[in-house]
Amino acid sequence: MSEDCLFCKIIAGDIPSDKVYEDDHVIAFKDINPQAPVHTLVVPRLHISTVNDLEDENAALIGHMILAGKQIAADNDLAEPGYRLIMNCNEQGGQTVYHIHLHIMGGRQLRGLG
Repeated sequence: MSEDCLFCKIIAGDIPSDKVYEDDHVIAFKDINPQAPVHTLVVPRLHISTVNDLEDENAALIGHMILAGKQIAADNDLAEPGYRLIMNCNEQGGQTVYHIHLHIMGGRQLRGLG
């Protein structure tokens, strides 16, 4: 846990969130600035600052994050119409909170990434 990390504070319960899922490895909550009708973040309980900081031993955790995202998409009836999973890395990649997280977005036709 990083004392100055927003997501670590949410995980610890020090900052409220609109939680939609949690287990021993991750917590998921609605994005406070949604870019789609469904915009949820899946955040690992383990603090890892960026994708660049991932190690081989984190492979199962990343897989678990994606499976949690799949479940959240299904819970929101997004599986058949489709949804997007995104992880940003560092400033030019659009990362604003330096604790890895997976965005699940859907509920409308999403535009291309270009």
